[in-house]
Amino acid sequence: MNRPAPPPTDDELHALVDGQLAPDRRSAVEDAVAHDPAVAARVAAWRVQRDALRRLHGDLLDEPVPAPLMSALDRNQPRRARQGSWMRWGGMAAGVLIAFAAGWLGNAQWSMRAPPAQVAKAPAMREFVHDASIAHAVYAPEKRHPVEVAATEQQHLVQWLSKRLDRPLKVPDLTAMGYTLVGGRLLPGESGARAQFMFEDTAGERVTLYIGTLDSRAAAGAAAARETAFRFASEGPVPSFYWVDQGFGYAVAGKLPRDVLLKLATLAYRDLS
Repeated sequence: MNRPAPPPTDDELHALVDGQLAPDRRSAVEDAVAHDPAVAARVAAWRVQRDALRRLHGDLLDEPVPAPLMSALDRNQPRRARQGSWMRWGGMAAGVLIAFAAGWLGNAQWSMRAPPAQVAKAPAMREFVHDASIAHAVYAPEKRHPVEVAATEQQHLVQWLSKRLDRPLKVPDLTAMGYTLVGGRLLPGESGARAQFMFEDTAGERVTLYIGTLDSRAAAGAAAARETAFRFASEGPVPSFYWVDQGFGYAVAGKLPRDVLLKLATLAYRDLS
């Protein structure tokens, strides 16, 4: 007498949904699903979830799980539990994991692409950023004398400010965002000379790059922060994005939407690097 086929397990039902069920069990599992409305409803729900994942993530679900993520799983999950998890959730779990991995790796790639700036949280750093905002507010509205040295003398401007700040300076190219150099000027700072480069678009909107040596408090705060991203500052009359690199502070300030200001700051950083 033939024994009845065993009822399908959850692992088999998931494998059926993902097209990974062993051929010798497929017919029996499909028959069991067809004769059990409750099981059929579960399988139908899982298929809806699978299809939704595929619409959301497309070809990502067919990509292999990234090696760094698999290594992390290997370190943090016992082998038997890991094998059981993969068997239980089948391809749906793989799809969810790959979607997570894509976001995780995308964030990691952005972190690697982000400017390697060490951002200070000390009051002295906030003072530096506030000074950059004030300098912009004072000089950007000027019609006749917005700068000391005009863009027509750019080479002289850069040489002069480099000498006064005791550091080789460079004017970033912001033309990709529609901004060209107006000129620059020398400004005083708590720990010595500072420089301001001014840029303008065809509509007359201006943005400034403020550069200067940080005092020991700000430099110490920058070293302690160990952060690799721009910081946004809204203190002062105009907002800015700023960063710190090798004891020098940089702030891009302007009355612009935050996303536009960030793009300009990113462009300036990459060109200066």
